[in-house]
Order: sequence, then structure tokens, then C-alpha cells
Amino acid sequence: MSLRFLRPGLQTSIQDGGRPGMMRWGLCRGGAADTLAMAMANRLLGNPSDHPCIEVTLTGPAIEFTATLSIAVCGAYFDLRLNDKPVANNTVIQVRSGDVLEFGALKSGARGYLALAAEIDLPRSQGSLATHLLAGFGGLEGRALRAGDTLPLRACRRVQVRALPQRYCLDYRARPLIRVVSGADAELFPAEVLNAFYRGEFSVSSQSNRMGIRLSGALLATEGLPQVVSSALCPGTIQVPPGGQPIVSFIEGQTIGGYPRIAHVISADQHRLGQLQANDRLNFERIDTATAHRILQHKLRLLAELEDALQHPHPSPGDTN
Repeated sequence: MSLRFLRPGLQTSIQDGGRPGMMRWGLCRGGAADTLAMAMANRLLGNPSDHPCIEVTLTGPAIEFTATLSIAVCGAYFDLRLNDKPVANNTVIQVRSGDVLEFGALKSGARGYLALAAEIDLPRSQGSLATHLLAGFGGLEGRALRAGDTLPLRACRRVQVRALPQRYCLDYRARPLIRVVSGADAELFPAEVLNAFYRGEFSVSSQSNRMGIRLSGALLATEGLPQVVSSALCPGTIQVPPGGQPIVSFIEGQTIGGYPRIAHVISADQHRLGQLQANDRLNFERIDTATAHRILQHKLRLLAELEDALQHPHPSPGDTN
């Protein structure tokens, strides 16, 4: 029982919830770039939210199954075809041995998540199957998947066909407004620089990767800022280097940094970073810590209610975007 990659896609890898609690040793959490989309796909199949899955980036793979099981694809919207027939995102798909799933044109977002009603039968590294692409460990030989790669599966199963309720389906078409709290070094920036950051529009640089999302836009003046001592750096921290173009620390970001930290993306919005493409535009909105906590609690509550929503569909206010 296995998955065989006929076509690999641009950057397809095994990901899960990553390796929390390792930053003290200089190892970032890593894992899925959009943990919410991964959780949605896994919940459709009755898996834990951080169950290992296949992360697909921008250009998707073609996969042959040699097992009978259920799958689901959430996150970025791709034209999906099973044995050359269209199938839907955000729903349970039944596959049989010999079936071929193809990811076609990308409609919105950047990363899709193929969840499996099965276990990927590979050894774990530091308790996780997540591929750390920059450091080269985890997953399959620490790298993106290639044509001809085979992933062994075990405990394959079928689950009932069901779809995500509409209020849980994520929409990546609109320009995102990313909510942030003030960074640890925000008081070092003059008021005019802070105003430029929050009133300005930024676009994602093509030089971005899983380590950091580089932004381009109005230059933020850094002349005269005092030097800061290198200290802990978490995913979502926005630093301003001497060039004046902000960098958002991303899922495989370094664990220590020395550029001034102007803001920090709230936990509830960090999944949105995983769906940004080069040249996407975005803005930042500053909120206070108490509001950030309320937003996160709201999203966690909606996710906890998803299983009931799948079993007993009914209208409910709110969304997960």
C-alpha cells in the first residue's frame, strides 16, 4: 500500500504539526505552512488536526495510489481530477488501487493539503514526519518529493463521504489584511515609520521561502535606530533590516535574530501567510493583545465544533478566514 508520485509538483513535501518545544535547541517548529487548512483536511477524515499529510505548493503533483482509502484536499484551490474526472476540494474522495489523482491549475491560494485516511509508514525525526526543507531532514530523505518516489502506507481505511460546511471553506482570493500586535522593538521606531508601516501596502517578494517572507513597498527608514541584541525569533515576527523592507519570519525561520522587530502577526492569522504567492499584496492592521486572544479563541472554538458540523450540518454564524 503506497502513494507513487508520477509528477512531483514544484515543492511537494510531507508535513504535519511540526516540532514544538524545540526552539531552545535552535530548531524551529516547522511543519505545515497553513495549519488551519491542514486541520480542515484531516478533520474531514476523522484524523487528528496535525496528522501527517502532503503539502502541495503552487504546482501540484500527479499521484498513483496502490491502496484503497479515503483522501481529502483543503487549502489552496486546484483543479483536481481523479482518473481524468473532476473531483472537489474540501470533500472526502474515495480512491482505489490503481487510481491517479492529478492536481491541475491553481485557482487561488498557494498551498494545498492532501490528507490521508492512513498512516505514512516512515520513521519520525524528533517526534515528527515534517520535512524541514531548508535543513534537509524529516519526511522522505529531508527533501521535496520527486517523480518516482513511493511513500509506504499502513492502516488504510475508508470514511463516509462528507464535505466541509461552507462557513469553514477558506477563501484566498481577496487581498489579506494581516492583523498584528506591536513588536518587541516597536518603541524604537519613530512615529512616521510606524505610520508608514500600518498605512502602506506591501507585496510579497519572489525571494520569499519557508524561512522568511520578504516584502516590498515603501522603504521604512532605519537610520538612527539603536542596535538591538540578537534574541529569540518566532514565526510571525516582522523585522526591519537596514534596507528598510520588512521580512516576516516564516515556518522554517531562524530562532534568533538581530534586526528590530516592528510587529508580530497574531497566531490566528499566521495560517494566511502560508497562502501568499509572489506579488500578492497585503496590509497590516494593529490590534491589542486582548483582541488577538479573543480572535484565536474564536477560531479554536470553530475548529473544535467542526466535527459536530460535519456530522450534523446546520447554519451557524462566523467564519474561519
